[in-house]
Formats: sequence, C-alpha cells, structure tokens
Amino acid sequence: MRTYEAGDITLQRVREYVWEIPREGEMNVPARVLASESLLDEISDDKTLEQLKNTTHLPGIRKHALCMPDGHQGYGFPVGGVAGIDAENGCISPGAVGYDINCGVRLLRTNLAYSDIRGREEELVDALFDAVPSGLGGGGIFEGTRADIEAILEDGMEWALENGYAVPEDLAHCEDEGRRPEADADAVSQKAKDRGRVQVGSLGSGNHFLEVQRVTDVFLEDVAEEFGLEEDQIVVMIHCGSRGLGHQVCTDYLREIEQAHQGVLASLPDKELAAAPAGSQLAEEYYGAMCAAINFAWVNRQLIMHRTREVFEDVFDRSWEEMEMELLYDVAHNIAKKEVHEIDGEDQDLYVHRKGATRAFPAGRPELPPAYADVGQPVLIPGSMGSGSYVLRGGERSLEETFGSTAHGAGRLMSRTEAKNTFWGEDVQDELRDQQHVYVKAQSGATVAEEAPGVYKDVDEVVNVSDALGIGDKVARTYPVCNIKG
Repeated sequence: MRTYEAGDITLQRVREYVWEIPREGEMNVPARVLASESLLDEISDDKTLEQLKNTTHLPGIRKHALCMPDGHQGYGFPVGGVAGIDAENGCISPGAVGYDINCGVRLLRTNLAYSDIRGREEELVDALFDAVPSGLGGGGIFEGTRADIEAILEDGMEWALENGYAVPEDLAHCEDEGRRPEADADAVSQKAKDRGRVQVGSLGSGNHFLEVQRVTDVFLEDVAEEFGLEEDQIVVMIHCGSRGLGHQVCTDYLREIEQAHQGVLASLPDKELAAAPAGSQLAEEYYGAMCAAINFAWVNRQLIMHRTREVFEDVFDRSWEEMEMELLYDVAHNIAKKEVHEIDGEDQDLYVHRKGATRAFPAGRPELPPAYADVGQPVLIPGSMGSGSYVLRGGERSLEETFGSTAHGAGRLMSRTEAKNTFWGEDVQDELRDQQHVYVKAQSGATVAEEAPGVYKDVDEVVNVSDALGIGDKVARTYPVCNIKG
C-alpha cells in the first residue's frame, strides 16, 4: 500500500485523492484527507494533520474525521474539517465549529453581461465600497434596539422579510430558508448581543468580501440552466459571517464548557477541542446560541445583498427586478447541525460539524429547497481576488464519503503576518487592475496584502478533487471584476 510520511504521521492511500491516518491508540475512528499529492504537501506544512488526528478522540465521533482539500491549521479543529458526532451519546464542540459562526457565501445572479460593466468598474467598486460597511469594529446597515437583535436571532431571514429587506424568493433560495428554528436568543450573552447590534449588515475584516464576477465557463449546461447561469453573465458573491456576535458566542461557551466538563477535556489531546456531552445543559444552550448566531449571519448577508441591489439600481438606473438580481443560493460554513445520516446501514442523528466546509447535498435530500430538489444543492467555492471562484452542485457520493460536505474555498497557504511581509497592498491592487482588469478597494493596503492571490492554494485543484470524488460537481466558473474587502 502506498503511504505518505508527514513527520510522525503516516497516511495510507485508500484510492486516488483519499488518504487515511489509520486508527491507533486512543483514536475512536480513522482520519481521512481528501487531496491530491501537491495539496497534501501544503496541508502537511502546518499542524493540520495533527489537529485532524486529535479530532478522532472526540466522544461519539462516527466513521472517520475528514479534512477537505482546502484544509489548513485552525483553532483545535482544522479549517476544512468535518466530523459527524452522535447527537445522543456524543458531544458538540465549539472549537469544531469556529469563532465566525455561519461564515458563509451567497451568490446573486443578474441578467447583466460583462459588456454592461466594462468601463464602469471603478464607478461600481467605489459605490459599493461607500454603501457597504467594512473593516474592524462597529458600523452596519442597520442598528436596532435590543428587541430588534433578539428578533433577528430568533427569526433569521423571516425578520428581514417582515422589515422590507428581503422578498419571499430570497428565503426560498437560502440554506434552511434562512432560519434555524432551534435558535435561542436567551442563550446568547448580552455582551454578544451588544457587539452584534452595531454590526448588522457589514462585511467585517479578514477574508470577507463582496465581489462582482463574470461567468467564464460552464461545465454542466443542464445544471447551469437550472441555476440560471450562463457564460459572460454578471453575478455578485458575498462572503461574511456573524461578526463579533458569533465570536463572542464561541468565546463564552468555550470558557463555560472547559470549566463544566473537565472530565471530557482531560480525555482530549487538545483543550481547544473542549466539548459538551450531548444532552447536557451546556450542549443544549450552546446549540441554541449557535443557531441564533447562524440566523444573525444570514440576516447580515441579506442586508448586504439588499444594499447591493440598491447600488446597482443607482449605477445602472434600472430596478433590481429589471436586472433580475435574484439570490441563487446561500451556503453556511462553521456550523454543527443535527442531521440524519446512514451509519453501518442504520439512520443516526448526528451533530455534523463543518468548520471551513460546505454542505453539499445531492438531489433528493429532503432539506433541499424545491427549486433544487431534483438537481442538487448549489455549492459556492470562492477563490482569491486574482483567481476564479466556482459554483458546484452536491455530488452523488457526498453523503457516503463526507456526510454531505465539500470544500469551502481555496484555503490559505500563508499566515496573515507572512502575507504582509511578502506582499505590498498597493502593488497587488495595481497588478490586479493593470494585468487582470480586476478592481479592488479595501480599508487598508495591509488588508489587500493579507488577501493577495499568492496567499491561497490553487482553487482549481481544490475543486477538481471535489469533482473527481463525486462530492461536489463542477457547474460553472466565475472570475472577479471588482472586489471590496474588509
């Protein structure tokens, strides 16, 4: 059997693009990495494999721990990690969800062509930058009362619909229709609510962005037609999450769980994997708070999309309805959701933790919206500012291989510090504009340097692995036109 050595960790090749760390010692299950050898070289360059192996110690984990092809080192649980954990006899781990709860991506399609945008890129990027709050700290499109925030946490995009920020079709084209009914606003601390109150409708910082793109390639014409995509079409991708509110939820519960469940903590090789036993009070409270943060993030992206529609109306002097600016789909990352999956021939309730990974359900899965029930879930995988992004659909093998999951992006190669030491933001902006006709605007040059194209893995290779394994099928590729960063 072919093997791959990464320090003191040995991986065995199960088949093409599937590598396994066999179960040994106190591991409850094996660990699998889905990657080409070149991606595996990059994944093994930090502590990703060690973190992945550590996750196999979580109580109640089933089948195997997984690392998607965009995987890299995270907090305790690797980014790109997926784990299905028994929802009755297992646990739930905030570190396996992450700080930016429901950091996710949505794609807004239009009937505009690239020729409608050419020559107006600077006007458009300036208007978007002025209209959509970005960067660290407060400032959002909507600043409400405490009651408003609690309604957002409980009702998600239903609140946006009731308050004029959405139309019914927006909810119909969002994962879970934009609302987790298990949300419990009372389980969210006042500090978290106060942080969120001034950030509703804002990009934040880091790798979050709003990007106008053009469709450059269509791979599955029948599926692309169902998704309303065609070559040369203009679309808008929005990537952000739950801002300071989600970060505070994670911080609050990590501390509480570490203190209350030290017995579980003592059994784990890394305290950053701190977990609450399924059925415990803290597990239920964290799940309710996490679902509330998920709802908050959906509203956050919805308000940014609402403002984007208004900007396009101003720039192009047409209503957004005339431009057919419709939500294709919104996908969530950094969540743990109760789902039913087949384990050893029997259906089991699992907490499926997806940290930096995307749900990718195939056709026929009951959670899919009616528009995509027969074709499969749209999956959105952003690349960098200088590379393409992708639209996939949930692959037929995803349930069997990955608990219905695939990658969530290109995946970082460099830390932010290393990126700032390697790239100069203004130079990156100039090169993107002059050589690739991509217009970028950000709060600072340092932000652009941190997100330079060279900071990321090859998104084409990440997506090709997903496609080859049948967990997420390539439908279309998009390319940046203009981009605003946090």
